[in-house]
Formats: sequence, C-alpha cells, structure tokens
Amino acid sequence: MAKQKSFFMKQAMMRKVLFATIPILIGATYFFGLRTLTLTAVVTLTAIITEYLFKRKDGKPVSEAVIVSAVLFTLALPVGTPYWVAMVGIIFGIVFAKEVFGGFGRNVFNPAIAGRTFIYVSFPEYLTATWNLPSQSFPGGFTKYITDSIETVSGATPLAAMGTADAPGLSELIIGNVSGSLGETSIILILVSAVYLLATKTADWKLMAAPLVGFVAFNSIFYMMGVEGVPDPVFGLTSGSMLFLSVFFVTEPISAPKTTEAKWIYGILIGFVAMIIRTYGIFIAGGMFALLIMNTFAPILDVAVKELKATKSEKGGNPA
Repeated sequence: MAKQKSFFMKQAMMRKVLFATIPILIGATYFFGLRTLTLTAVVTLTAIITEYLFKRKDGKPVSEAVIVSAVLFTLALPVGTPYWVAMVGIIFGIVFAKEVFGGFGRNVFNPAIAGRTFIYVSFPEYLTATWNLPSQSFPGGFTKYITDSIETVSGATPLAAMGTADAPGLSELIIGNVSGSLGETSIILILVSAVYLLATKTADWKLMAAPLVGFVAFNSIFYMMGVEGVPDPVFGLTSGSMLFLSVFFVTEPISAPKTTEAKWIYGILIGFVAMIIRTYGIFIAGGMFALLIMNTFAPILDVAVKELKATKSEKGGNPA
C-alpha cells in the first residue's frame, strides 16, 4: 500500500515563526477584539486554498510557509479591514509574489508584504483612514468582537498624530495601547518575538539589525538637519512598522541575500529607503515599499559581493 502523502510540507522553521507570532496575536486580540482571530482564520484559510489550487495538479503538498505568510499579512492590517479586502490581498500575495515564480523557495518578493502593499494602494481608505481604539483595561478585547472605531482621514496612528496633543507617549508605544495595525503597535511584544526567533536561530540577527541601523542612522541625520516632518529617532522607530518589518519580514530567508556583506547592504538600504519614502513620499508606510524594492536587488547584491571577492582573491593570488 502506497504511503499517503501529507497535506502540508513539514517545515520546522516555519512553525517556529508561527510560535513567535503567538504573543503578538494575543496582544492584538486584547487591544482590538476577537475580530483579530476571525480575520486571521479567514485569511489563513484563503491562503491555504489558494496555494492548494496550484499544488493539486502536481500532487505536491501545501507549504507551512503559506500559513506564516497569512498570519503576518493579517498582523500588518488594521482590525477593521473588511474580510473581502483581506482575502483579495492574500490571494494576490500568494499568486503573484510566490506561485508565479514557482512556489516556495523560488519567490523573489515577500508574499505577505506584496499582498499588503497591493491592498494599501488599491483600497487605501481601509488601511489609512479607518482605525480602532485600543482597549485600556482588562479584559479588553477578549470580551468583545471589535473595539470602537475612529473614522477620520487624518487617522489616529502614532505617526499621524505626531506633533499634536494626541501623540502617544513612549510608554504607550512600548505597551501597545495605541491605534494601528494589529501586529505593529506593541514594541514589547515584538521584542519578545525577536528574542525567541534569535534564540532558536530561526532569524538571522544581521538581517534583523541592518534595517534598524539604517533607519535610525538616517532618521538621526534628517532630524539633526531639521528636515520638516521627521520625528526624533526614538519616536520614529517605535511609532511605525519598522521594528515589526525588521523582525518578521526582512528576515524572511528566501527573498533576502545570502552573503554576509549583502545582508548588511540590503538591510541598511531598506532602512534608508523607508526613511526617504516616509519623509518625502505620499505614503507614510515606507517600510513595505522599501522591502519590495530591495527584494528585487537581493540576487544582484549577492552576485556583486561574490564577484568582488573573486576579483580580490585573484589579485591576492597573483601579485605583480
């Protein structure tokens, strides 16, 4: 009797990433309500079905990585994102950033970020103009479907409120009781996840650190130059998506460079481009655009580093 094939491709590293998202999922549910979990479930099921439709013809299993993409994609959304918009986004990410390149291991772009960027541009009102108030006391969102909404063009996220009386303090940003996307508000929970990923050797510390170094360095330079609209580096780092992006998305190994030098260049440039877009672009969420831009350059960076090393080695081996 032939052995029955598993529906999922076993990927221990992907399961570790999923474990790392658990504190953030629990925190997001507390701050914004049980819709966090239903939105995650709907997106995950949609992602699995989408990949299955591509794999069934060849009888290949669905990757556990698709679940990771779905959960991270959901955590990058506001809790009030309509289900159909979230479904469109994850389908786009899985199909056009993963399957068209040949599936897991061949994708050039990060599927979750590609999907998030697509709906950010296509349905901006749902991701930039409608937010929900965070719960302020226990049991918080554990006893309600969704917290009260704030519908305003200016928004109520920390970056949108910068420079106003409504701007949150550092303690609020660290804890996470501020409006924003589900996984991006609580600095302490993101750091807990980062420690787990690094301790289990699931994420490369260089890929995690490089974009933060680049972002803080250029944020500091712009701030000291007095560029309008640039916050102090601490507020800049803790008030947006940069930390969440660096911990979970830049460290995605398939779309990132493989050589050490290229990882540092790649990450620092992500931080730099994110800062440029956040300061001068029409979209305040510069990190996701920066990552996609640098995804395209990751293979070139590896080739360039190897070529330079080879040239240096040849010169060193053939002294004049």
